[in-house]
Amino acid sequence: MANLVVHFEIHASEPQRLIEFYTELLGWKFTQFGDMPYWSIETGEGSIGMNRPGSGINGGLTQRQGPPPEPGAAINGCNFVVGVDGSIDELFAKGLHLGGAEALPLADMAGVGRVGYLLDPDGNVFGLISPVLSDGTDVTSS
Repeated sequence: MANLVVHFEIHASEPQRLIEFYTELLGWKFTQFGDMPYWSIETGEGSIGMNRPGSGINGGLTQRQGPPPEPGAAINGCNFVVGVDGSIDELFAKGLHLGGAEALPLADMAGVGRVGYLLDPDGNVFGLISPVLSDGTDVTSS
C-alpha cells in the first residue's frame, strides 16, 4: 500500500442530523464508539477495511469543535467525492430534498464523467461523480 487514503472524517455540529442525512442519502451505516462523540462510517461493500483491500474507503463522523462553515466560505480542510452507480441527477436532487444545498451544479466533464457538489445540512461540502454523462455516454467504455 503506497500512501493511499484509507479513512475520511466528517465534522458535525449536530451529529445525529448528519447521521440521518448520509444514511438516507447514501445508505451509510454509523456505529458510535462507546460514549465518545465519534461514529465509524461503513460506506458499503468494496470499501477498504483492516487488512482487506478494496476500492472505496470508510470514515468517521465526529463532534465539531467550533462553529460550522459560514455560507459561501472557502473550504477549510478537505472534502470527499462519492462515486455514484445509479442516476447522479436523482441522487443530487435527493440530497437537496433531504436538507442539503447546491455547492456546484451537476455538469458533464469530458473524459471524467458527470460531477456536482452539495453542502450537507452542517455546511460540509462533498462531491458526487458518475462515469455516465447526461446524454448517457459512459466515459469508462471509450
